[in-house]
Amino acid sequence: MPMTVIEDYLSPPSPSKMENHKRRRRRSSVNSTMSYDSKVPKYVPPWTTPYIIGIGGPSGSGKTSVASKIVSMMNVPWTVLISLDNFYKPLTAEESARAFKSEYDFDEPSAIDLDLAYECIQNLKNGKKTDIPIYSFVNHNRVPGKTIPIYGASVIIMEGIYGLYDKKLLDLMDLRIYVDADLDVCLARRLSRDIVSRGRDLHGCIDQWERFVKLNAVKYVKPTMKNADAIIPSMSENTIAVTLLVDHIKSKLDEKSARHIKELNKLCEISSGHNYLTFESNPKVIEIEKTPQVNAILTMVVDKDTDRDNFVFYLDRLAMILLSRALDDLPTYKQETLTTPSNYEIREALRCNFDQITSVSLIRSGDCFMKSVRKTIPNITIGKLLIQSDSLTGEPQLHGEFLPKDISNFEKILVLQGQVITGTSTLMAIQVLLDYDVKIENMTLVVFLATEIGLKRIINAFGNKVNIVVGKIVMDIDMKNNQMRWASTRFIDSNYFGCT
Repeated sequence: MPMTVIEDYLSPPSPSKMENHKRRRRRSSVNSTMSYDSKVPKYVPPWTTPYIIGIGGPSGSGKTSVASKIVSMMNVPWTVLISLDNFYKPLTAEESARAFKSEYDFDEPSAIDLDLAYECIQNLKNGKKTDIPIYSFVNHNRVPGKTIPIYGASVIIMEGIYGLYDKKLLDLMDLRIYVDADLDVCLARRLSRDIVSRGRDLHGCIDQWERFVKLNAVKYVKPTMKNADAIIPSMSENTIAVTLLVDHIKSKLDEKSARHIKELNKLCEISSGHNYLTFESNPKVIEIEKTPQVNAILTMVVDKDTDRDNFVFYLDRLAMILLSRALDDLPTYKQETLTTPSNYEIREALRCNFDQITSVSLIRSGDCFMKSVRKTIPNITIGKLLIQSDSLTGEPQLHGEFLPKDISNFEKILVLQGQVITGTSTLMAIQVLLDYDVKIENMTLVVFLATEIGLKRIINAFGNKVNIVVGKIVMDIDMKNNQMRWASTRFIDSNYFGCT
């Protein structure tokens, strides 16, 4: 790195800056401007427009096998397979007794709670977390107190005998598939499944087939074939049909991914003619004061000759400074009179409720804050988000969320990230918290190093409502002049953890 770059980047604060040392808001000579008007495009995560596939067909036709084959051939980790079998309605004591005698009709439309199924799929389509009930075919009832939480699905496959029956569900679907099979074949498969997997007896299965299943298949299920976009056989020769469907689905997902990337790029564009703000005058963006201590720490962090032990030490120190600044506006919840160990009385002493603070770390760069967070608030609850960018498209992808229970009830949420380069993973992290009903004004993004373009995306995407505390902002002009190209490389977490 040229010495002129280091000198320009870490030059001592001028006398005027030293005079303003006590002023905690960031002050700089940056002339770049940003707009926060309603015309700026908002961030739309990929799971708010999931591709929904409905699969219907008679009982035992092979719907689950076809759905599983589609999931396997697509090899997309954000694919969710939902069975309508989980939406059977809870039974009364009388109905349960009939069910154990194989006298209850599970195959008529009214036996399935299609309204609840619609509500769950609608929540997923709107990007909200939903809970899928669990049904026990051994006990003929839903498992009490247990559900399957689902969130962040890009592809949703819903299969069941009435997968193509309900009009409201049909309207949500992008692709409708009917799996066709001869009813005699369906009977053979159903006998094998119910006797082996569901603990039924042969006589009860055959009696139920003749009394309910076959009649309902002819009366209700077969007519849903007309609602299908594609009809495929259930036998082993359906591989070609499934392959064609998978290719079609992949092409639609590629189009959706391209639209997502295009919208992300729009977020860093600047609207004109409305309510301009600079980083300097933006009360939501705080870059910590460049005191001699901070400049010295930044020098050690960017110096390639700094060994790992010193790098970790100085980064932990910088993390403490950032966290202290992020907690400066923590509200007090009560005043009280207390007595010191020397028996002096202090009146109107203020207390803060640190139990109302939580942190969410973006794996793995946000984990650089963990040691300092634990020292600052020892009993803090910590959540994790794993978001990675696709190696080919650059699209951010949510791999996992591990958040505190009832996170929306916390008064302050610290979103921790080592570097903000493009800002895409941060956008997704904030959107995840919003989907968990966290108020945006309760979030504070804490980051060591951020680029101008990354901050613009975050600010524009959420209407300049996110509080941001940053150690150093690297401007676009400096990166374009090759003075600070190193800021576009993700090095903080690699050096901190000693890995690549």
